[in-house]
Amino acid sequence: MKSPKKILIITYYWPPAGGPGVQRWLKFVKYLPEFGWKPTVFIPQNPSYPIIDETLENEVSEDLEIIKTKIWEPYQIAEFFGKDNKKFKAGQFDVGENQSWKSKLSIWVRGNFFIPDARVFWVKPSVKFLKEYLKENRFDAFVTTGPPHSMHLIGLELKKEFPQLKWIADFRDPWTEISYYKHLKLTKSADQKHRNLEQQVFEKADITLATSFSDAENFRQNGANAFCITNGFDRNVSVAERSRSDHRKKFTLSYIGVLEQLRNPNVLWKVLNELVSENQDFRNNFQIKFVGRIDDKILTEIEQSELKDSINNLGYLSHSEANAEMNESDLLLITNFPDESSKGIIPGKIFEYLATGKQILSFGPKESDVKKILSETNAGKHFSYNDESALKVFLLQQFEAWKSGKSDSQTYNIEQFSRKNLTQKLTELL
Repeated sequence: MKSPKKILIITYYWPPAGGPGVQRWLKFVKYLPEFGWKPTVFIPQNPSYPIIDETLENEVSEDLEIIKTKIWEPYQIAEFFGKDNKKFKAGQFDVGENQSWKSKLSIWVRGNFFIPDARVFWVKPSVKFLKEYLKENRFDAFVTTGPPHSMHLIGLELKKEFPQLKWIADFRDPWTEISYYKHLKLTKSADQKHRNLEQQVFEKADITLATSFSDAENFRQNGANAFCITNGFDRNVSVAERSRSDHRKKFTLSYIGVLEQLRNPNVLWKVLNELVSENQDFRNNFQIKFVGRIDDKILTEIEQSELKDSINNLGYLSHSEANAEMNESDLLLITNFPDESSKGIIPGKIFEYLATGKQILSFGPKESDVKKILSETNAGKHFSYNDESALKVFLLQQFEAWKSGKSDSQTYNIEQFSRKNLTQKLTELL
């Protein structure tokens, strides 16, 4: 029997971390052995995760080799300037008029002193440890996955030492092209350093992975050997089989995940405010359900509006519980950054949304990869942030369909996004 090839995955996020950052490689690791690859995972020993979901540890095989080293993170310093700076751990921060002077100072420090991010202090000890480890253990390939993009700096150093090892640089989000990059208050020299490091990764990695079609094309234009492997859903844990006979007591629009100010769909809250004010039937039969972490300022704004009696805020739930809440919804909300440069971002939860068969309401740039996926799968409708009248028509159509008991539509072509099929695509690239 042919012995499996070996691959080392270098990642910051791993169970018990919760949230979207952990899902991608947790699932790849799950299915890689079926395609002839034996994974080993390298993670920090004492990370500071913004979200914890201990149920995800059940998905880690007992046979998986996991190696760890200690990490030092400067988030306690940021939190000293204000509790809102805890958002930094999850790549979030206040914007516009919501920024205090402490927040502005913390953002400036983050962008200019911690390049590319605050996990950069793990790079040197990790390189030192992994150089010895790779000399003693044979591997065929290694992966770095970011953000945090400091993981790719580990890759740069290892590639110099082991040029024969195939290096896969996985970008779950872009580096300098991500929407919040321009909010980091960078000096010219800091901006140049970010861009130089990114360019080195593109040029030195054997394969650069993007999670969207547009990002892959952008990476190729910058010299990377880039391919798109999107995120996906796992049939074993998603709620794929749903009851069509369960007519919920209220027409339920659900948002699952983290909602920060840069992706706040103000046009949706405005239109929903109009609907509950103008339409008593809609008001009596509508609820918006939040599952996850909603920015306090967004939540306060909604609670002070006509929607205050329509809110069902469940807070953070485990991944499996969140999937169940998706299934107990009629319309699933997904949001993206509004500017054109974000058209390539495909939020990971869209694929678990797809697996439920529910209709998806999406916001983002007018032409986007999310719009393309929704169109190809007949799974929902995409709007820009100023499509007010069309949005109102769509919501009323969905509400009337719910009242008639015909709110489930027929989706298609979604199996291409199953985690197992995506892992096969990965191994073909390898």
